[in-house]
Parts: sequence; C-alpha cells; structure tokens
Amino acid sequence: MTLKEFKTYFSNELSTVYPDTEIEAFFSIIIEEKLNLQRIDTVLKPDFKIDDAIFTEIKTIIKRLKKEEPIQYILGKTAFYGLPFFVDENTLIPRPETEELVEWVLKECQALSIKNQYKNLSILDIGTGTGCIPISLAKNTKNTQISAIDISSEALKIAQKNAVLNKVNIDFFELDILEAKNLNNLFVRAQSKTQSSNGKYDIIVSNPPYVRELEKVEIKNNVLENEPHLALFVDDKNPLIFYKKIANLAKEYLSKNGLLFFEINQHLGKETVEMLQNKGFKNIELKKDLFGNDRIITCKFV
Repeated sequence: MTLKEFKTYFSNELSTVYPDTEIEAFFSIIIEEKLNLQRIDTVLKPDFKIDDAIFTEIKTIIKRLKKEEPIQYILGKTAFYGLPFFVDENTLIPRPETEELVEWVLKECQALSIKNQYKNLSILDIGTGTGCIPISLAKNTKNTQISAIDISSEALKIAQKNAVLNKVNIDFFELDILEAKNLNNLFVRAQSKTQSSNGKYDIIVSNPPYVRELEKVEIKNNVLENEPHLALFVDDKNPLIFYKKIANLAKEYLSKNGLLFFEINQHLGKETVEMLQNKGFKNIELKKDLFGNDRIITCKFV
C-alpha cells in the first residue's frame, strides 16, 4: 500500500468515530512514529511503499483507536513541556493546561532563587502520576531538590522511568496523602537530600483529583473509559478534599514565604480561593488557562 492509499484508508476507517481534524492529527502521529515521515510527505512522497509488517501494526492501532483508546496509551508515550514521557493506563495523560502550571512555578523558582541568593530550592509534588511536573521542573532549573509522591505504586514505576528517560534526579515516594498525618517520613527516607535545612519545602505543587462525579457527563469516552478514575474523580459532597488536606500540610511544611500551587477544577475557583483564605494563606492569585477557564492558583503562607 502506498502512503496516498493509506491516508484514504486511514480516514475511511476512523470517519465514523472522530472528526476530520482529530483523524489528521492521529495520521501525522502514526506516520511519524511508524514510518519516520512527516505530514508534508503525503504530498512529497505519495508513492512511498508501506511495508506489510508495518501496515499490520498500524491496523492494530486503528482497531484500538476505533474503541476510543487514547493514542498516547496505544503508543505508550506522549510529550509534555517539550519532553518525552512514558504513559500507560495507570497514569493520567499530561494536559496542556498543566504545562501552564509548570511555567508559572518555573517563573517563581527564578524569583525565589534570586531573592534567596541562588540557594537550592526544595520542591514537593503531590500526586505526581507520570512525574511530568517535577521532571519538567528539574529539567529547567539548577540545583533544585525535588520530591514527588503518589498513592499508586504502578504510576510511580512510570514516573521513575520518565526521570531516567529525561536524565533528572527525583525522589519518589508512595503515599496516600489523605491518610498522611505528616510528611516527616519523607524527610527521613530522603535523608534530607530533598529538603532545605529547616526540614521544609520552598514550593509545594499539586494537580490532584478534582473532577466531581456529577461532571462525568462532560467527560469524553476516551478519558472516561481509559484513564484512571483514582486520579480523576472526587465525591460531589467534598470536591475540595485533596486541596484542604494539602493546604493543611502546606501550612506546616512550607518554609517562610514558601509557595503553594494548585491546578484546580474550573468550576470551583471561588470556593478554592475562599478555602485558602480561611486557612490563612495570603497573596492568593487565580489564573485562567489557555482555554479561558479558572485553572491555576498560587498562594503564600507567611
């Protein structure tokens, strides 16, 4: 089969499941991954012959796409903040809005480094998943000591692979943050490598579960049927459960003038700000994401 013929075949196979724009995106990803070609090659090399064995692999991918399985899971990898990451069914697929969270944290890291005369900064990521947040931070900062925790041992395996892949050092820990009475065990197990001298963090960042059960109707099938619900959903009656617990821990484990960052539910911006105010946090700032939704909060505990 030629590349031109394959493009027609690919579009026809997926036309009843996906819009044309998404099919085009899938096509580009697959020919780059499996054929080492770019989209422009459909014009420049229409008669390029696709090996039968490769075509068989691609047909398997198409079958999985028809079941609305995310292409990132099918290929086992994705990109985030310009870096490669392994993903599987135990991890959420990193999203563009989380890149905005990373960008904001990096900006504040630079400001803190200057203010503190370039001393090492200590950062804790809670609910790390693929490790995309701490790894991106480590890759774009110098002399930063970073720890990350997650409840899922399987997710942590992927995060550790991603740290190796991106050649950064992160201390990963398995911990159910809702059950944690303190973070002292992290200090001991990391042997003070990842904390500042006073046993506290300069920055705590988290993108915890925040989708309410009532919002499931808004979630696309490819997410709802494939991505881990443990990392996505919270009870309608207590949607800020993770934020409240992390804020309480942050009050104890943030260094003086340390910063807390959250990615949040777009529908609960006001409620999250009020919760932080009630817990004594200052300089609370709520930002919208690239889609215009309330998405990121930072605050300081003085």
